Amino acid sequence: MKYLFSFVLLILMVLACGSRTGEPQNNTSQKTNTVPENPNISIQVDGFGAGPVYLIGFFADSQYRVDSTGMDANGKVVFKNNSPYKPGFYMAYFDNDSTLQLLVDKDQTFSMKTQANDLVNSMVVEGSLDNQLLYETLNYETGHQRKIQPITSRLKDMEETDLNYAYLKTQQEKIQQERRTYLDDVFSKNPNTFFTKFKRAGQNPIVSDTRGLDGTLDNATKVHRFRTQFWDNVDFSDERLLYTPVIANKLKRYMTRLTTQHADSINKTANHLVEKVLKYPEYFKFFANWITLNYEPSKTTLMDSEAVYVNMIQNYFTHDRAFWSDSTLIDALQRRAGEMAASLVGKKGPNVVSTDVNGKTRSILELKAPYIIVFMYNPTCDHCIEETPKLVAFYEEWKDRGVDVFGIAIDTDDAEWRDYVAKSGMPWVNVFDPTNRSIYGKYYVDITPEIYVLDPDRTIIAKNLQVHQIAEVINKDRSKREE
Repeated sequence: MKYLFSFVLLILMVLACGSRTGEPQNNTSQKTNTVPENPNISIQVDGFGAGPVYLIGFFADSQYRVDSTGMDANGKVVFKNNSPYKPGFYMAYFDNDSTLQLLVDKDQTFSMKTQANDLVNSMVVEGSLDNQLLYETLNYETGHQRKIQPITSRLKDMEETDLNYAYLKTQQEKIQQERRTYLDDVFSKNPNTFFTKFKRAGQNPIVSDTRGLDGTLDNATKVHRFRTQFWDNVDFSDERLLYTPVIANKLKRYMTRLTTQHADSINKTANHLVEKVLKYPEYFKFFANWITLNYEPSKTTLMDSEAVYVNMIQNYFTHDRAFWSDSTLIDALQRRAGEMAASLVGKKGPNVVSTDVNGKTRSILELKAPYIIVFMYNPTCDHCIEETPKLVAFYEEWKDRGVDVFGIAIDTDDAEWRDYVAKSGMPWVNVFDPTNRSIYGKYYVDITPEIYVLDPDRTIIAKNLQVHQIAEVINKDRSKREE
């Protein structure tokens, strides 16, 4: 495998530029008239002894150490600082691997006291309504899980036709409704608290079962409704939520579990979500960076991840939108996206005209077989050396079944290329252009070997393949044409 490292490092550098993927700046630019006070947070854990304690903060999908201090022999620790902590969700981490959750907002003077053998249920909070509500709810959730978990486990292994199914389903829904009623009551009584914003944002949409005309569950409609309402409880004007795990967790679930992992579906979902937060700069920056980085071609096995990358860069990493980056780096991103754009799945395969081992000018479009495999390789690439004999065997089996191969050597020299062609026994057309002019901007490759498949219309129908996947792609395309 050979990576084009300069491209990969460039994109990682640019996307990270200005984004808060590590410890955030400790500023207080919340859109509020009240500046957070300097912290004085006292935590007493009866039963703990002396040792270090760390305050861990969150930003999106990152964690960082905000502060550290020591716990005395009586189990008491105090976090003080000369500047406010960023409002958000924190964890106090003790040297015995125990943790305590806490919410920090503008009022940063409060105390928490609990017992070592029952950290959550024994918690007593003074001076912080957010944390009082947090631990009351954590306590409630513990009891809720004890009631619902056995029922959920039984239903998981039970058919709908089972005599007990309807009864257990009713019991499950009753307990779920009790939880919703409890939370709705907390939210209505404490509408302006950070806890309510935080907890509400993490709740899943309530979508009832949908059945078709034959009475069977219509899961597709249910999932669609769930996805449509997934972000309804999130207040994008509240940047505090970015300093909790809830937004990153929702984003990951929305993009990777609730979205079909196909480039077209991912792009549709990504555009819908990013457009929703364009007027909320910090959410826009985080969502755009997260999606682009997680579908960056060198970091995913998605069939056509370049399509996702191109969509994100060309639409959102522009001079008028990517406020966190400078113009030089934006230009570099746009150039890379432009190079990828020519060879996305569904586009016509670009023609390559170059010189073969005999000095003859050859081109992809001169090949007459219905299906063309474009094989881009490097003679010193380990995976190329591994995949080449597999492709030779595939070619021998399929050359009389409507398949030909066009080999393109990259990042090598003339002698090395000729030697590799001879030793590997590649029987198809092989070309090499030491100037790179004939292939630049044609078929994008960041990891070799790269395999593209062109159909009879010379449209790209697959890419980023291994040899063993080619037959399936061709057979599937042929089946569609015969329908």
